[in-house]
Amino acid sequence: MEFSRELRAAVLSGEITVSFRLWTRPQVKPGGRYRVGEGQIEVDSVERIPFAFIDEADIRRSGESDRESLRRRAAHSGPIHAETVLYRIEFHVAG
Repeated sequence: MEFSRELRAAVLSGEITVSFRLWTRPQVKPGGRYRVGEGQIEVDSVERIPFAFIDEADIRRSGESDRESLRRRAAHSGPIHAETVLYRIEFHVAG
């Protein structure tokens, strides 16, 4: 699973534990381990959620300061509206 360079340290420290992706199909699976820089994460869950349903706690857990910054980061694959369904990936640092 790819993360922006500026987020990798926070992912590997356990500060970021959720990511939202605009995928047409899942790219990771629960229990899967994925390299992030010098470390690994293990995916705990993958679910689909409309953008409007993402709560403030998950926005913070994703490393973003607010909903609009999350929208901008996730929108590199296409526009995101309130009803746009994203993949919510919850994970933890492995090993």
